[in-house]
Amino acid sequence: IWIRVSTVDQAKGESPEHHEMRARYYAEAKEWEVVSVYHLEAVSGKSVMAHPETQRMLADIRAGAISSLIFSKLARLARNTKELLEFSDIFQEHGAGLISLQEAIDTTTPAGRLFYTVIAAMAQWEREEIAERVAASVPIRAKLGKNLGGQAIFGYRWKNNVLEPDPEESPVRALVYELYKEHRRKKTVARLLNEKGYRTRKGAKFSDTTVERLLRDPTAKGQRRANYTKSTGLDKSWALKPESEWVWLSVEPIVSDELWDQCNSILDQQKASRKKVTRKVVHLFAGITQCSCGAKMYKPSNTPKYVCYECRNKIPVVDLNGIFHEQLKTISLHPKELDEYFENANKTLQAKEELVRTLKLKQHRLEKEIDKVYELYMSDQIPTEGFGKRIAPFEEQLKQIEIELPEAQAERDVLKISYLSRDQIVTNAKELYDQWPQLSHDEKRIIVEAVTDSIIIGEDEVSFNLCYFPRETMASGQCNIRDS
Repeated sequence: IWIRVSTVDQAKGESPEHHEMRARYYAEAKEWEVVSVYHLEAVSGKSVMAHPETQRMLADIRAGAISSLIFSKLARLARNTKELLEFSDIFQEHGAGLISLQEAIDTTTPAGRLFYTVIAAMAQWEREEIAERVAASVPIRAKLGKNLGGQAIFGYRWKNNVLEPDPEESPVRALVYELYKEHRRKKTVARLLNEKGYRTRKGAKFSDTTVERLLRDPTAKGQRRANYTKSTGLDKSWALKPESEWVWLSVEPIVSDELWDQCNSILDQQKASRKKVTRKVVHLFAGITQCSCGAKMYKPSNTPKYVCYECRNKIPVVDLNGIFHEQLKTISLHPKELDEYFENANKTLQAKEELVRTLKLKQHRLEKEIDKVYELYMSDQIPTEGFGKRIAPFEEQLKQIEIELPEAQAERDVLKISYLSRDQIVTNAKELYDQWPQLSHDEKRIIVEAVTDSIIIGEDEVSFNLCYFPRETMASGQCNIRDS
């Protein structure tokens, strides 16, 4: 449980004890064990990442000591957007859940994971649009020979906005080519450089990867490439732009064209003779596709179909992909079952909301009554011996409400997170349907895992058990899957 209540919040009557009780009741309703409580009372949410309690919590996440973190609302976790994103990345990396009671987000549930995936995808598309606008100025700066950011390649330096050979590094850069031409092995070159006491710009030892990167870079022969890479947005990796967008600029060379070409020719020959290892493909519906006979279905490498090895039932991969895509569209069409489910769910939730509202009104009224009695006492209108009798009933009722209110809020929180709003389900489903063709294979696989319990393939019917939606609304789709 994460408790962060600033001094200002405490002045408004939001005590740390109240937030903790609310979170504990939620954990109890979910049958979870509370193993740790992180206290940041009277701490501003502007920056909490460096706080000792934050570091203790992150250490527990990384060690696997806790599996989820409960907090009353996102603003209690942190008010800094950058830190909120950092928290999300860390928790996702270690498979831990974030539970925000106010916003009804619980990433330990399939719905919460899907919500996070959709939001992350939307944010990625928005970032790409911004990046495209910013990138429009990059080719212009590149053609002018200006620094586009980052350090110069090893062997060179920026001086007065001009790229020139570095007096200390350029001889080492030239030695890399000479050693490789002689020994024809990247690891041997790295070992010899390290034995001679040379180090990279960051003080690390040379590796075969570093050696190949330096050998491949054409700057050493006087041809500097600019505007030739772009970020993929995945783990700081980069991809080459089309060669038509590259900008070539002349700089002072370190080695001759002949030496550079000889070394790169050797690299090309070695690469061509090396057997490539292909990455194992994880098919979109692998592990969740079942035959109506009860057996698992698999996608053999020699056929474009999922096959049941027990009864030889089959379905083409392209058909199953299309049917799943259509399921997302079907859900967005407001089926009758969805209406009935949410009508009942909203009645239950409204009753809990009304209980919380009533308790808060009683709490406010009692606090006003206590203030009135105190004012009368301070103005000598109530004797000392009568003050206790007058105020005791109000205090007793207030203490009871302080116990009941967080419990009622926790019950409401459980319902809000369990019963997603109709608009949220329909909107999420529609966004997924519209964006599905643009998603990568890995993104599609994440969504399939998050929303699908199982897919049952019959002779002429395909049924989907979607764990994201209520059991009353599980969808099924049909198609002709006879072999053509």
